[in-house]
Amino acid sequence: MGNVRPKKHLGQHFLVDQNIARKIVEQLTLPGGVKDVLEIGPGMGVLTQYLIQHQEYRTTVVDIDRESIAYLQEHFPTLGDRIISADFLKTDLSKLFPGPFAIIGNFPYNISSQIFFKVLEQRDVVPEVVCMIQKEVAERIAAPPGSKTYGILSVLLQAFYTIDYKFTVGEKVFNPPPKVKSAVISLVRNEVEKLACNEKLFFQVVKLSFGTRRKTLRNSLRSYNLPPEATAQPVFDKRAEQLSVQDFVQLTQLIEQNIQP
Repeated sequence: MGNVRPKKHLGQHFLVDQNIARKIVEQLTLPGGVKDVLEIGPGMGVLTQYLIQHQEYRTTVVDIDRESIAYLQEHFPTLGDRIISADFLKTDLSKLFPGPFAIIGNFPYNISSQIFFKVLEQRDVVPEVVCMIQKEVAERIAAPPGSKTYGILSVLLQAFYTIDYKFTVGEKVFNPPPKVKSAVISLVRNEVEKLACNEKLFFQVVKLSFGTRRKTLRNSLRSYNLPPEATAQPVFDKRAEQLSVQDFVQLTQLIEQNIQP
């Protein structure tokens, strides 16, 4: 079988630079001695070939592209039934892995945010993610409070992961070249097992706060119908991008105490 055609509707840009592929795989640290690694969107196996050289973990790959699956089955027969033909976003990961697993991949740009939201749902079993994504998304995830790019994903991911912006990748190392630069980042699970607030409400508060990021939180969070003595607190004069993860935790606690039944 020849090469796999990159498909625009799947947001595919295949990495063709071997040095960068090797360098991405080298970023895996396997915290807590993780034994399973899941690669999302392996394409023609540019990362896979380096992953399977490591005996200290088992590599499983998942791809939605049937053409890629056929190519991988032909070129990486040792993977056997660990080549999964499926949509990662719809996959029940607990059926694939009995314990914790790390995630790696050159994420399709059009679904990278959805992948991160799924990672957040699985945060108790995903101690590490190493991925290549659009540079501006990488910068957003790693951004500190107060910066213009700081947003929903920054807060939610930083609540549970330590983010490390590794390196920037130019356009020319892909087929076809994307119109933007890419970057490799790693996410390593932090010590926070559970936030000191209602986590479901925390996710809601963060999303709602950034929904109208130019407004003060008093306006953004109006739908909670908080009593005036609650919204008189100084935090409500701020905008979402000014709050750290801890500030959002405290804000969630405050809202929880004051939500009208």
